[in-house]
Amino acid sequence: YKACGAAGAAKHAAWKALFACYSAAHPDLAAEFERRIKGELPADWKSALPSWTPEDKALATRQSSQQVLNKLAEAIPDLVGGSADLTPSNLTKFKGAVDFQATTPEGRYIRFGVREHAMAALCNGMAAYGMVRPFCATFLNFIGYAIGAVRVSALSHLGVIYVATHDSIGLGEDGPTHQPVEMLLALRATPNLLTIRPADANEVAGAYAIALEHTTTPTVIALSRQGCANLAASSAEKV
Repeated sequence: YKACGAAGAAKHAAWKALFACYSAAHPDLAAEFERRIKGELPADWKSALPSWTPEDKALATRQSSQQVLNKLAEAIPDLVGGSADLTPSNLTKFKGAVDFQATTPEGRYIRFGVREHAMAALCNGMAAYGMVRPFCATFLNFIGYAIGAVRVSALSHLGVIYVATHDSIGLGEDGPTHQPVEMLLALRATPNLLTIRPADANEVAGAYAIALEHTTTPTVIALSRQGCANLAASSAEKV
């Protein structure tokens, strides 16, 4: 065992020397690498969060969520995620997003398919590894399909962001299979799982800010299909 330790120490020293050379040649990339290794967010990222006034158009909170994601994706290059085959409904594909595929490994948007449990489990793996800040999305009621992996997020202190749209029974023609009657109660009863249901667009921005800052607590952001008026006293800071 002592020999293994000495061999590992030698490899670590060699890696540090190599990284020092890399840092000298590429200081900006090296600083970005170190920021991600530490799990820190970019400086001044909160200034990217949009805000709304009562005079602005009432948006469904899933729509304001997309606007928030557009801004956050620009400010936080390690923000990656996607949807379980519900991108047009969840509105999670941010502006300029490229799909993660074999031919585009730089892509930051993941098409998880109809695999809610696998989607949450993959995000757990990404959060545990580090270097990226994962989010994933489905209908609020369909988090039930992912609940085992969501509980692992909470038990393992992984800051995964769960975007859960269509948060009420008023969701159109889909009927009771899509109506989240008991889901909020189940999520709010789960230890170390933060569940936020924003009342308007400003609170959506605040919900994302809280979720990103809680690196050891997963967050569910429940979002509406219906338009929500922008409240006079609301702000991201008050969430």
